Amino acid sequence: MESVGEFSETFWNRHSNPKSGWSRMLVFPVLLYAVYQRRWRVAGAAVVFTALNPILFSPPADDEAWMTRVVLAERWWTTEYGQPIFELSYPNVLNVLNIPVAGYAFIAAYRQRPRHTMLAGVVSMALKLWYVAALVRRYDAEKEKTRGK
Repeated sequence: MESVGEFSETFWNRHSNPKSGWSRMLVFPVLLYAVYQRRWRVAGAAVVFTALNPILFSPPADDEAWMTRVVLAERWWTTEYGQPIFELSYPNVLNVLNIPVAGYAFIAAYRQRPRHTMLAGVVSMALKLWYVAALVRRYDAEKEKTRGK
């Protein structure tokens, strides 16, 4: 039986497959669609997919793909670098800002306000991509620094 540490390692390795990351990016718009259209089975399927996604894909062959580095950077940021996800310093503040934006996107979807849903959904996804891009830049810089030693 796998230990917690081995499971965690397997989880992160499989989750770092770019197919895992990019397919998870689609979950948010699918959830907004499901709420807007009142398709609760679609919402349920999206939630189940989100839970299973990190273990559905095999580990990537290398870490060259940007989305692979996103996952590696998130892991580095939270575990090795010991940073929280929600905080008022950059880049964590982007996640803090994303909470009300994503919340509003779901409210707009529930109220069936298409323009508001789309705008808030796009802003939410942009904030997420901005956050992970900042993490990747820091992660890549740290890797470069340690290679140079």
